[in-house]
Amino acid sequence: MESQFMTWNVLFLVVLSIQEAINAVPQFTALFAFGDSLIDPGNNNYLPNSLAKANYVPYGVDFIGPTGRFCNGRTMIDYLGDLLGLPLIPAYTATITMGSDISKGVNYASAAAGILDETGKSLGERFSLNQQIQNFEDTLNQLKQQMEDQDLSYYLAKSLVVMNLGNNDYINNYLQPSLYTTSSNYKPRDYADLLIKHYSRQILALHGIGLRKFLLGAIGPLGCIPSQVGTGLAPPGKCVSIVNEMIRMFNSQLRFLVDQLNKDNPNSIFIYGNTFGGFIEIFNNASVYGFEVKDRGCCGVGRLITCLPLAVPCFNRDQYLFWDAFHPTQAVNQILARKAYSGSLHDCYPMNVQQMAQL
Repeated sequence: MESQFMTWNVLFLVVLSIQEAINAVPQFTALFAFGDSLIDPGNNNYLPNSLAKANYVPYGVDFIGPTGRFCNGRTMIDYLGDLLGLPLIPAYTATITMGSDISKGVNYASAAAGILDETGKSLGERFSLNQQIQNFEDTLNQLKQQMEDQDLSYYLAKSLVVMNLGNNDYINNYLQPSLYTTSSNYKPRDYADLLIKHYSRQILALHGIGLRKFLLGAIGPLGCIPSQVGTGLAPPGKCVSIVNEMIRMFNSQLRFLVDQLNKDNPNSIFIYGNTFGGFIEIFNNASVYGFEVKDRGCCGVGRLITCLPLAVPCFNRDQYLFWDAFHPTQAVNQILARKAYSGSLHDCYPMNVQQMAQL
């Protein structure tokens, strides 16, 4: 029995070593990320009139300190980069202010940002998706000075683009009727149509620049986040169904858009990342994944706001689904990154990121 155990142990170590060796070689030339606070690495730190910042303790308590990430530790982009054999990619603003290396990619995500330019305006300055695309063009001009045209074309075509937008178009727009008029101007399905129409143009703008491999993340189940659960519109332990139904309308259209983009652009690959389904699976089977608390954040006052400066968070952070009223813990981010990288068709459609890297 002991001999058999040792054999299996050796085999496990061999497989692990092979996997680590694979991950040590970058599977894409670079990683470019566009999104909101779920993956913002600190871009809003440099926006003086932004109220959406996480550049203070206790944010980053399990990382290298408060970098601007809205989490106790790493974001999904950080974990996905690890799986791809890439280093932590810098915030766009760090490439401007500190001259950070852009060769392995850049993260343009900005807290409070949305697909629509007006989204998040109540929180002050932020880089909307349109502005993030303009910021990428600034990076592109820098890359043009570092590479020949042919090399740059290859570099862009073999890079991975991750886009994670739409969350704020609901929680910092449509679901705030006292601040925005969208809910009175559009029915939920019409609003989803509007968002997808804008999103499609923005995705194609990046494609037109030369990027060819895209992971388009679905909006997560916003009806399950503490700020929504705290409204009392759902029974204890349940999500706000009316909000999740709105999100399903958008996600359904996004998946259809992925099919259309793949059909229209045969030399490119577009993936639908089913963040909604992945998070619902974790939410409904929390104890199986090692989580004990799913209805409130580890940090923050009640269920309504983010962490205040110097607040004392919970100690058992890996047992919480949510870090604050809006954002998951790094434990959840790690699971979602793995699902995107090597998950089933339920997690990523029509393939996962690992499969895309081989094409």
